[in-house]
Amino acid sequence: MTDLFDNPMGLMGFEFVEFASPEAGLLESVFETLGFTLVAKHRSKDVVLYRQGGINFIVNREAKSEAGYFAAEHGPSACGLAFRVKDSHKAYERALALGAQPVEIATGPMELRLPAIKGIGGAPLYLIDRFEEGKSIYDIDFEFIEGVDRHPVGHGLKLIDHLTHNVYRGRMTFWADFYTKLFNFREIRYFDIKGEYTGLTSKAMTAPDGKIRIPLNEESKSGGGQIEEFLMQFNGEGIQHIALICDDLKAAVDKLALAGVPLATAPNDVYYEMLDTRLPGHGHDISELQTRGILMDGTTEGGEPRLLLQIFSQPSLGPVFFEFIQRQGDYSEGFGEGNFKALFESLERDQIRRGVLDTAEA
Repeated sequence: MTDLFDNPMGLMGFEFVEFASPEAGLLESVFETLGFTLVAKHRSKDVVLYRQGGINFIVNREAKSEAGYFAAEHGPSACGLAFRVKDSHKAYERALALGAQPVEIATGPMELRLPAIKGIGGAPLYLIDRFEEGKSIYDIDFEFIEGVDRHPVGHGLKLIDHLTHNVYRGRMTFWADFYTKLFNFREIRYFDIKGEYTGLTSKAMTAPDGKIRIPLNEESKSGGGQIEEFLMQFNGEGIQHIALICDDLKAAVDKLALAGVPLATAPNDVYYEMLDTRLPGHGHDISELQTRGILMDGTTEGGEPRLLLQIFSQPSLGPVFFEFIQRQGDYSEGFGEGNFKALFESLERDQIRRGVLDTAEA
């Protein structure tokens, strides 16, 4: 899906997510179990590139860097993200003219200067226009490891589908306006989810290229819930989870489980018993979904089923986790809203089990 509406920044999808951690070796082991391979090392910095399909994860291990300072404050986390743009200089100048705050990233000799602005939680949001094979930022600033496939298949994860932000109560409008004003994002979904004790509101934003999606979550007025717990544990606003898309989620889940990735537990039996009623003619073996804990949402009206299959990892980097999805039948704008309440309630039960949520006071 392209050219949804005017694209003044020339957006063309996600380019990479940058990660940092105050604990050496933590990120690398997590990414390897997720099916990523170390494919390149920076020419002058302690920075490495992990890749799977078209997904680029940069691990920045430089202590005295924006990433290092971010990790010191927030723990292991996604400390930056990058959008592909047609012309980074034009996009950067336009962002500054509209009030974006520049972020100066230290560079060494013969290195590219990657334009960046201040994004969620103060993390740099890079604008990248060098991404063609052989001419990319990685070809210039990194050295690829000899004998390693530059685009490993891994577990079959192919692209970044969306990045979810958790924000302070009352700040969802600020961040929605940030993405709208600078990049011409549009709101495509709004959720008001209530569990038995807590709740949240979520506003799903999408870019004009149809490839960049940013759901924004904030705690409901009752407080004490999952978003508030994240903000306290993370020490601020930030990227809560990274959603990775594949063509065959059941096969990917089997590989993730075999590699030892801790996945979220399946909902109760009633959830799966209701799937045929909720999505008649979906065409999937429910027992295969239930055995793996895969959730399903979408529509089967009007012919071919348009579905979203999804499953979440348990928290992998502090409170940060991953989502694994499959979109079937051009179901490009859904986020599994039909599953939100079931997911929310299961996470709420986990908070109660861990003693984080006091039901007597809720």
